[in-house]
Amino acid sequence: MLLQILTLIGALGMFLYGMNTMSSGLQKAAGEKLRAFLAAMTSNPFKGVLTGLGITAIIQSSSATTVMVVGFVNAGLLTLNQAVGVIMGANIGTTVTAWLISLLGFKMDISVLSIPLMAVGFICSLSQKSKTKSIGEFIIGFSLLFLGLSFMKESVPDLQSHPEVLSFISRWTGFGFGSVLIFLAIGTILTLVLQSSSATVALTMIMLNLGWIPFEMAAAMVLGENIGTTITANIAAAVGNVQAKRAAIAHTLFNVFGVIWALALFRPFLHFIGRIITLLGYPDPSVTSFAGSMEPGSDEATAALYGISMLHTMFNLINTTLLIWFIPFIVKAVKWIIKSPAKDDEEKESFKLKYINAGHLATAEIAIEQAMKEIVHFAEISRRGLGYVRLAINEQNPDKFEEYRQKLVKYEEISDRIEYEIATFMNSLSKEEISEESRAQIRAMYKIISELESLGDSGEAISRILSRKNAHGKVFGKEELQNLTRLTGLVDSAYEAMIANLTVGYGNLKDISNAYDAEQNINEMRNNLRDEEIVDIEHEGKNYQTSVYYMDIISELESMGDFMINVSQALVRAKY
Repeated sequence: MLLQILTLIGALGMFLYGMNTMSSGLQKAAGEKLRAFLAAMTSNPFKGVLTGLGITAIIQSSSATTVMVVGFVNAGLLTLNQAVGVIMGANIGTTVTAWLISLLGFKMDISVLSIPLMAVGFICSLSQKSKTKSIGEFIIGFSLLFLGLSFMKESVPDLQSHPEVLSFISRWTGFGFGSVLIFLAIGTILTLVLQSSSATVALTMIMLNLGWIPFEMAAAMVLGENIGTTITANIAAAVGNVQAKRAAIAHTLFNVFGVIWALALFRPFLHFIGRIITLLGYPDPSVTSFAGSMEPGSDEATAALYGISMLHTMFNLINTTLLIWFIPFIVKAVKWIIKSPAKDDEEKESFKLKYINAGHLATAEIAIEQAMKEIVHFAEISRRGLGYVRLAINEQNPDKFEEYRQKLVKYEEISDRIEYEIATFMNSLSKEEISEESRAQIRAMYKIISELESLGDSGEAISRILSRKNAHGKVFGKEELQNLTRLTGLVDSAYEAMIANLTVGYGNLKDISNAYDAEQNINEMRNNLRDEEIVDIEHEGKNYQTSVYYMDIISELESMGDFMINVSQALVRAKY
């Protein structure tokens, strides 16, 4: 008995590992296509539902899809309204797994093909092409999934040899509607523990097929699994921003509402499922008093398995059909539950990672989008630092100047920290199986964050030059201040061009003439101001030390222009 239980646990582990491997392989093979698919197919709620359905049916994991959606909302790639539609579709898409299990896992012994399929998967994994490798990973995962399912079926205790198992389970089936709630809770808890609704559905089907539980208790477990599966997205969103938390809560509200109406109409709903199964030519599973009398493989057992898959599908279809019209109200509800941060908190948050603090996504290819968004955010923070450079240059009050100097020191520290955190995130992506194009993009992104960090260094360097000027009692004249303000304005225009190019992003940017024009304007003004200053020193008798400070600041501002043109060039020059 102990060996059977240990074998069951091991078989369950094999099933879960197979599902994760299969899902991971498909995501790697289709990563960029999924990214484009999401961008193109979320313009309205109906397209969003189809998107979620399609992606989940492909990668065989609603958890992966919902975590992906939470990450996209966190990264600003999806609005909350779009995310709710995709999540609805993901709930429908996850029912494909239940149909695969009921059609292939019980009607035929697909595990016979698992070992030969593993050989095919292994051969594919030896390929030099990353896509073929990923397909090999998918094939191995598919084989392990059904091999694990086969072992699970074989390792559960035989009721004839161990009737005490049936008596233990049946003890919980005699409380009427109370039993429905008990098995609903069991389904929820199992899914919370296993972190996979598909694994819990597989266990439910095995218990039903072997006569451990009646059809209505299996149905209650499936409803519980729909609540339990929402925990994965909530875990992913726990360290995300407000919008990510709202997307995860929307998933929970959607499923909880569905379970409430399904419980209120439990008997009619089961009879409705039974009618559909009878139309397929099988007995009505909803009128079977207890599944213990069914022979595995019989029409009654098949009807019960198909009934569970149909219930899983119809529950999510009906729930989506009901709630798709109320997405704006769901969004309002989650905004009420998860409040927007106060202004002070928002100010503090603006200096932290905004898009990749939810951990990297299940799909490394897609997670690159998060990093790119974070880099744009980094550039915007850096541009704010330039505002303090302008204020520090023009400030005559020592106390006020010291406040601006401290701000520039703080911005330099912030840029160091953000560079490190983005680089750490990209390091984790580099270890994943990703395409060569994505590797080239990551190399470009390393170059970009290094240049953005250098911009912070320049701002702090200007603050030190100004401090030395003030310590020596030197003062810039009105014309010098005007010139520095004009040059700072040109640097700000370069920032604008750089951020515009970053927003277009790697792979889409073809023309960076805006960045070249901005840099040329800075260089021309730098040359003119430097020449004028040298003439003034020679003929006007200007104080040499003041001129040195003045030209040092001009030089640092020009260097900032160089860093920014390097960013735009990195976007278009990376090769793979």
